[in-house]
Amino acid sequence: MNVLLVFAHPEPRSLNGALRDVAVAELQAQGHQVKVSDLYAMGWKPAADRTDFPQLPAEARLNVATASGEAFKTHTLTDDVRAEQDKLLWADAVILQFPLWWFTMPAILKGWVDRVYSYGFTYGVGEHSDKRWGNRYGEGVFAGKRAMLVVTTGGWEEHYSERGINGPIDDLLFPINHGILFYPGFDVLPAFVAHKASRVDEAGFEGIADRLRARMRTLFTDQTIPYRRQNHGDYLIPSMQLRPELGDADARGFALHVEASR
Repeated sequence: MNVLLVFAHPEPRSLNGALRDVAVAELQAQGHQVKVSDLYAMGWKPAADRTDFPQLPAEARLNVATASGEAFKTHTLTDDVRAEQDKLLWADAVILQFPLWWFTMPAILKGWVDRVYSYGFTYGVGEHSDKRWGNRYGEGVFAGKRAMLVVTTGGWEEHYSERGINGPIDDLLFPINHGILFYPGFDVLPAFVAHKASRVDEAGFEGIADRLRARMRTLFTDQTIPYRRQNHGDYLIPSMQLRPELGDADARGFALHVEASR
């Protein structure tokens, strides 16, 4: 199988860098083909701006969605963006790896999403009617592919627990898992998270590395997060409200969009 690992850390000698190498080695040992997009090493341009659309007339007002859709349709996206889109289409599974900075991904990785997820490629496609609202949330260009996050945090695991001050890690990662991965069709695996990144000693690293190797071995067999699919009856269209009879009575927020019974 083909695996794309999108890596976002500025220091290759970091815990993240070591874990990336562990993941790649294990995937290759399992017979998978692996490509790595090392965003810092590539000098990835994170900001979506006018230079992304050289065909846009100088006097035209920039609307990024419209401009990216036109560029995608006319095959005039910049070479760096098209190369990443080709990698995504090639991959059977995608791993986004990053340190959790200020409760989200580093800006360079968010910029990769902003630029690579162009209109017409990952969003803005499919029928919009009173029965369907586009190919998204369980459908889309990446349907049938898998994705997961490999994340490090500086804080303790307890800090990211149900009663932890930082909030549950699954809630913090929900906008990425559900909004960036599930939205264009990926089947999303539970995240791999390593805590206390700057305090890991050699013995601690070996334990984390063993856990990561185990996850890489089951990348294509582990159960994915049972997010509710948009166009399959759970939501009222076009309001996109979960039907009132669905969901556990005491479920709130993000938990409503996961099927507890699956």
